[in-house]
Amino acid sequence: MKEHLYTQLMDTAGTLTVEQIIYNFVAACILSIMIYISYRVSHSGAVYSRKFNVSLVMLALVTTLVMNVIGNNIALSLGMVGALSIVRFRTAIKDPRDTAYIFWSIAIGITCGVSNYLIAGIGTFVIFVFLILFGVVRDNERIMIVMKSEADKVEELDKEIVSFFAGKATMKLQNVNKDKNVAELIYEISETNLKKREKANGAFVPGFSTKEGVKTVSLVRQDEEINQ
Repeated sequence: MKEHLYTQLMDTAGTLTVEQIIYNFVAACILSIMIYISYRVSHSGAVYSRKFNVSLVMLALVTTLVMNVIGNNIALSLGMVGALSIVRFRTAIKDPRDTAYIFWSIAIGITCGVSNYLIAGIGTFVIFVFLILFGVVRDNERIMIVMKSEADKVEELDKEIVSFFAGKATMKLQNVNKDKNVAELIYEISETNLKKREKANGAFVPGFSTKEGVKTVSLVRQDEEINQ
């Protein structure tokens, strides 16, 4: 019985030929290029990372390599799982969609590694079309308006800001130091409303930075890009 179980665990009858291995890597390479294109199209600005995009392609190829090594060898697969379980990833995910791309790369590597090109091709096509259609959807970024002024100009500036944005800007902070005659005002507004009001009333930063009593005006975006 023990000998039978040992034989089953160590069975390498499913070892791939050189041609099969080459086909697996070629298929993984072609499909991972679709991941590269999809990620490039659906990401832009500060979110897009060329290195991460290349890593997605490499992840698919590495997963294919692992699957080629494992084959039908159960003992080797268990050992591989144990070895990979000690790996810890510390890279921060900038966009929640990046997680989906990582799983996509792994799925391509697994399916190509077992020579199941049909599932790999159909699955990649469906996901590719879906992400091209819906991958461009982005959050309506919130923009923080940070303004420093003289303390006695706070009420006047508040009325002008409310009027400029038609009440769409929400006050988040009002810090006034009358002893030093310094005040800090922080408002929050969506990017859509900001652009709409600027189109109607002119650029906000140049217009308010020249007002009497105003020291600095800054727009702070969620992506940490700052316009002054």
